[in-house]
Amino acid sequence: MKSTLTALFICIIFCSAKAQLTPFELSKDKNYTATYSEIIAYYQKLSGQYPQMRLLNIGMTDVGKPLTLIVLSRDKVFDPALIKKQNKRVLLINNGIHPGEPEGIDASMMLTRDLLKKNALPKDVVICLIAVYNIDGCLNRGLSRINQNGPRAYGFRGNYRNLDLNRDFIKADSRNALAFEKILNTWNPEVFLDNHTSDGADYQYVMTLIETQKDKQNPILAAYTSKTLSPELYKRMKTSGYEMTPYVESEETSPDSGIVSFLETPRFATGYTAQHNIISYITETHMLKVFDKRVYATYDFMQHLIDIVERDAKQIGQLKHDADEQVKLQQTFALNWELDEQHYDTLVFKGFYAGHKTSEVSGLPRLYYDRSKPYTKTIKYYDNYKASATIEKPLAYVIPQAWGKVIDLYKLNNVAMKQLAHDTTLDLQLYYIGDYKTPQRPYEGHYLHSNVKLNPVDIKVKFYAGDYVVYTNQALNRYIVETLEPQGVDSFFAWNFFDSVLGEKEYFSDYVFEDVAADLLKKDPDLKKKLEDEKLKDPKLAASASAQLYFVYRNSTYFEKTYLRYPVGRLLTDTKLDLK
Repeated sequence: MKSTLTALFICIIFCSAKAQLTPFELSKDKNYTATYSEIIAYYQKLSGQYPQMRLLNIGMTDVGKPLTLIVLSRDKVFDPALIKKQNKRVLLINNGIHPGEPEGIDASMMLTRDLLKKNALPKDVVICLIAVYNIDGCLNRGLSRINQNGPRAYGFRGNYRNLDLNRDFIKADSRNALAFEKILNTWNPEVFLDNHTSDGADYQYVMTLIETQKDKQNPILAAYTSKTLSPELYKRMKTSGYEMTPYVESEETSPDSGIVSFLETPRFATGYTAQHNIISYITETHMLKVFDKRVYATYDFMQHLIDIVERDAKQIGQLKHDADEQVKLQQTFALNWELDEQHYDTLVFKGFYAGHKTSEVSGLPRLYYDRSKPYTKTIKYYDNYKASATIEKPLAYVIPQAWGKVIDLYKLNNVAMKQLAHDTTLDLQLYYIGDYKTPQRPYEGHYLHSNVKLNPVDIKVKFYAGDYVVYTNQALNRYIVETLEPQGVDSFFAWNFFDSVLGEKEYFSDYVFEDVAADLLKKDPDLKKKLEDEKLKDPKLAASASAQLYFVYRNSTYFEKTYLRYPVGRLLTDTKLDLK
């Protein structure tokens, strides 16, 4: 009887321990990533065992399932406002934005268990983990990343709307993005991590790292990340056996030509979080390394990040506060960036010899990497960018209430706004769109505008009760300016939010307007001279009767004033407004 009880006791302990193993750990070859149902079931079981853990369903994704947020709080405080009052930091970790890059999913399951089981949750940091962001793609399981070495099966890059969710943050077309923005603006993290897998060149590292580009990052935060946080992460990962290098984007064909720092604009997760003055990182494990090493490297990175944020919790909180205060007063904002190829740093890089041989497919030269020929050499690192477009912020922006998606996103992002109490005519600056380039094919569901040229005019414009006034005295000034200035690389105009202003609504019948146009030219000698001068400069205009009629129409009082007029106004002078 005694031996039976002993055996039963051992079985209970063994079975309990085994029950806490993740599907990845239970697989014999460690080449398996958990399915969506396995992920949720695992976290649900853990949350039932540990009061320091809570599962929250936030919003709804495009596939009809809620976004699951895991919150780990040593003191069992799960109120975001109270956490801030207690001067604790919040670290937000995102997993599975590309479900074919699932290392973060499996590593986070193990890390969550270990932090709880070992009673090792940090004292001054609350950890928020998104179990799997692209649930839609996770459910679409199979094989699609031909370049990748495992796992055996995994999710698809696109979501249920076939959107790449890591291009969707600023435009927020997906319900996934709306749920993410709700999480971000509810929990207000000081530090953010997004876990990924890279493709591209071959080299010796299991993991590479993207940090918010230093010239684009708030300078207060950049000083800390570039001098303290990032060097410490590199040091600790090397000690763990997973030495890192910056993300490998080659200047030419192979990394030995030099690598270029990745510029994450606001369409990307870390570009969007940078607008909120959040210290942000992207891990990129290497696609050709075995899956278990990629998972364990991600696990170690997250553990190191947690430890350092805990160590520097008070400093990071002060830096975030100082950055927010600085941005409130900032006058000049960058809207686009270009690589400074004249100035570069160097780094020691561990790669493989790259060469060319004859392709068995085409018979033409093809690139290959020879893993039998590793090298360690000093290469160029292009990590300097300069602003290619800047703007002085106005006192405020005035947004007509008609542009509902803009207003909805501003509310979601906690932008402070007031509304006009009455119909009001305002003296402000408006832009007319002078020119822009649009590709022939869509990108992520949009025909993205670029090279936008503007003609600013000072004008009186009538706005209506309920229209919104956004003052630029906020910590979110970067988000405000970069979305509302049309020439911004990821502005709302660039993403087609305002495309209806690009089309004319009125026109004329030639045979009717002929007599009106003739009368206009008789009464307005300046207009007649302007037409004659243009005909001399433009033979096509001189040869086209309809083009000349349109020229007269375009330069007459009949022409619609709203055509090509960007509807968001810039209030440049301190004007007393009746606001509600």
